[in-house]
Amino acid sequence: MKKFIYADNAATTKLDTDAFEAMKPFLLEDFANISQPYSFSRRAKKAIRAAREVIASCVNAEPDEIYFTSGGTESDNWVIKGISAENFGKKPIITSSFEHHAILNACRAIERLGYPVGYIDPDSTGHVLPNSINRVITNNTILVSIMMANNELGTLQDIASLSKIAHSNGALFHTDAVQAVGHVKVDVRALGVDFLSASAHKFNGPKGIGFLYINKAVKDKAIFAPLHDGGQQEFGLRAGTENVASIVAMAKALENNCALMSEYIEKLKFLEESLLNGLNEANISFVRNGEGPHLPGVLNLSFKMEGEVMMHRLDLKGIMVSTGAACDSKNTVISHVLQAIQVDVARAKNAIRISLSKENTEEDIHDIIVAISSVLTDEK
Repeated sequence: MKKFIYADNAATTKLDTDAFEAMKPFLLEDFANISQPYSFSRRAKKAIRAAREVIASCVNAEPDEIYFTSGGTESDNWVIKGISAENFGKKPIITSSFEHHAILNACRAIERLGYPVGYIDPDSTGHVLPNSINRVITNNTILVSIMMANNELGTLQDIASLSKIAHSNGALFHTDAVQAVGHVKVDVRALGVDFLSASAHKFNGPKGIGFLYINKAVKDKAIFAPLHDGGQQEFGLRAGTENVASIVAMAKALENNCALMSEYIEKLKFLEESLLNGLNEANISFVRNGEGPHLPGVLNLSFKMEGEVMMHRLDLKGIMVSTGAACDSKNTVISHVLQAIQVDVARAKNAIRISLSKENTEEDIHDIIVAISSVLTDEK
């Protein structure tokens, strides 16, 4: 067996063919800057407007609540730092200890400026429980930020319940939904969020483009500042010439994924079950990290081999997976996500993430099982 099997879709996804085709006219023909008043810019302006409407409809927002950014990292930073810029009293922010580093490092940045941040731990299954927020939130808290789906475990949070707690205490609520958008139903009204981050390359769009949903009530209260200054693009809140081609492609990719979401979810559930059953039938010992509601097709598994070693040996067999650990010449740094859910060090070191997509097949699953068995047998 020597073929390429991509099973790291939580890291990035293959560009949707329709999205690629949608990009091309705005790279080669209708390449105008939409801020210009002449007729040549009209098609690009119209395309941006249509893309905003499509994206808004996919998450049940209004078009003027969708702001285009360079991706999830910018969107996350914008929320944390945009709130802080208007937070003259330096009121506390609450987040979780297993967020993406785009949130954690943004929070550390504002902490260095004297803004208080509280970090709550998920439970051992990989979920943030309402009681954990209830214990620390006060009427002085300005923002709660909890990710919708964890990028390493795939565990889905009960965002609607968590946002209610934030609002009942007078706080705003943000969710980093980068892993969730385009894969499970996302309805900003039902979730009750004030901000939501998304990144196109996670749902078969191009890299370097994303969006931030901002509830218009937040903007109307003027309590949210731009991340950077310049022109008046994005309703005066996000300066910079619009990346028309990528915006159009993002909208097409999201539209396509949302249209077939139920079908894709069923397929991924089947592939995930096939993988787990196949590992058991092959008598391969493993432990799944994280339990309960999760993104279909995202599995964090610990085997009897160091995760970094397994990842590289699977790579030699043409199979792409990932691990949350980071290595230098002397040490392995354990994933902060696995630390947060209190996975013991040995098991955490042995973890890999397998994240499947609509592109994967039953044959891929069979080959992954064979490869894992081979790698573990060779180790003996």
